Amino acid sequence: MNDVTLSLSNLKKAYNHGKPNEVQVLHGVSLDVGKGEVVALVAPSGAGKSTLLHIAGLLDTPDTGTVAIGGEDLTTLGDRKRTAVRRNDVGFIYQFHHLLPEFSALENIMLPQLANGIAQGVAETHAMELLARVGVDSRAQHRPAALSGGEQQRVAFCRALANKPKLLLADEPTGNLDPATSDRVFDALMELVRASGLSALIATHNLDLAARMDRTVRLEAGLIA
Repeated sequence: MNDVTLSLSNLKKAYNHGKPNEVQVLHGVSLDVGKGEVVALVAPSGAGKSTLLHIAGLLDTPDTGTVAIGGEDLTTLGDRKRTAVRRNDVGFIYQFHHLLPEFSALENIMLPQLANGIAQGVAETHAMELLARVGVDSRAQHRPAALSGGEQQRVAFCRALANKPKLLLADEPTGNLDPATSDRVFDALMELVRASGLSALIATHNLDLAARMDRTVRLEAGLIA
């Protein structure tokens, strides 16, 4: 039985190929994230952590190397299959919540489920369970503009987990919050992740938050240090 959820092998990525301003971002990154493991990815600005997360989540493609989720090599999949994997197996969280402003918190979490063929009643029940787990179920009918920054990000966490993915990828998920709110929101994220038993790769500049995860890896000079 495969105990690795995400396996990145010898990933290389450059931009502006063959031009004088070509930039080599990843120089051969290899990294495994085990089942149920939460890994902190620490890197200075411009080191390529967002590029790495985008490749891991099939939003971008490497020049060379492989990406496997659940033991399946996904590197050469076509667009339709890549979309299906992103929808079913990967949850994304960004520094900004990116909630749809015209929908309520509850509806924002229901939408990915409905797009995946889940019945409306089942989707609503699951969405409310997620909101309750992060302590914002009382705000379920509010639109994002009526929520605080911390509440918005908690709803974004719930949306990322709505389709019960195998893997969570997060890029500075508390980066827009003040330190006190960041701590509370990160606690909510970790509670969700642990309760779901999924694997997570979380990029952060906050070394205190990184220390609360299972393991920390550093991306330096395009390589995992």
